Amino acid sequence: MIYSVPQIGSAIGDQLQELDALRRELSIRVDRAVPWSGSLRRFEKGSAWGSSVGIEGFEVTNERAIELASGLGDAPRNEDEQALACYAQAMDHVATLAEDDQFDWSTRVILDLHFEACRFQTDKRPGLLRKGQIKVTGPSGGSGFEAPPAEQVPGLCRELSVSLTDSGAVHPVVAAALAHLNLVSIHPFEDGNGRISRIIQSLVLARQRILAPEFGSIESCLADDTGAYYAALQSVQRGTYSPTNDPTPWIEFCVKAHLEQAEARGKVIEIAANRWTKLEGIVSRRGWDDRLVIALEQALTGGTSRARYTEEAAVSNPTASNDLRRLVDAGYLNRVSQGRTASYKSSERLETEAKP
Repeated sequence: MIYSVPQIGSAIGDQLQELDALRRELSIRVDRAVPWSGSLRRFEKGSAWGSSVGIEGFEVTNERAIELASGLGDAPRNEDEQALACYAQAMDHVATLAEDDQFDWSTRVILDLHFEACRFQTDKRPGLLRKGQIKVTGPSGGSGFEAPPAEQVPGLCRELSVSLTDSGAVHPVVAAALAHLNLVSIHPFEDGNGRISRIIQSLVLARQRILAPEFGSIESCLADDTGAYYAALQSVQRGTYSPTNDPTPWIEFCVKAHLEQAEARGKVIEIAANRWTKLEGIVSRRGWDDRLVIALEQALTGGTSRARYTEEAAVSNPTASNDLRRLVDAGYLNRVSQGRTASYKSSERLETEAKP
């Protein structure tokens, strides 16, 4: 038995209607062929995926999170960066599954995504269900949650897959929240249960094809207040696997998080559009090629490098090097590392001139 869909009251129903309206507007704005969308997507990916692994103690700088989430820059340097790179790979898979017309929910989907997200933790059996009992330590020590016995896990995962297959009549945010709650409560793996639960929640939402995962997820909101995140889960779990408990408090928490995240991303999109206009003015006054706006935008949203600029501007390495050198000489970029993997940050001058 798993947690089932509760009766949705009018308060949650009204919030879901508000959220649907916000998401439709966001979808229209991010799907437009605007020149700043590439940098914005990379920034949002780095922020969201970095937040998710950060919840579990893996710390990665914003600049590196953007590089790793986009597959740019050098290889992961430590376990923290490996966690983010693997999470990003799993989320890239989510984006593909969201477009797959032949997709079917199954335990295999969960196992494969867990393997991708946790494959750097070879001692934790990534992609394989646990064989032993799991007791999760509470925030203040002691037993915080006791998962169901290992022999029940395969059947519970199958039941979860069936419930997701049959969730067409359920609002996607409610279905996604329940998927998260059920999976993290089943706790099917030795480690990475929080990560895979957030990934599956994002997949449920992405399958609706309303927003790309980086815009529809709530990882950043969860990371901003992990105490409230865990408290919402614990208010339903109550220390043990109890699927007869009412999951409404958790659903209320997730709906509120989605609303906050949607409103925040609307502001981010508006800021990105205004910033691009400012940068176009800088480039135009200098008589430079329009492509240099891309380098300036990247520098302001996490930093840039030759590889990152080359990929988005679709220019050769020599051209990219010349463009970046021109921006450094003009006082708009600061070089913060040397060599072939040199990286660049926005200067105080650029930040001042790009202010809205």
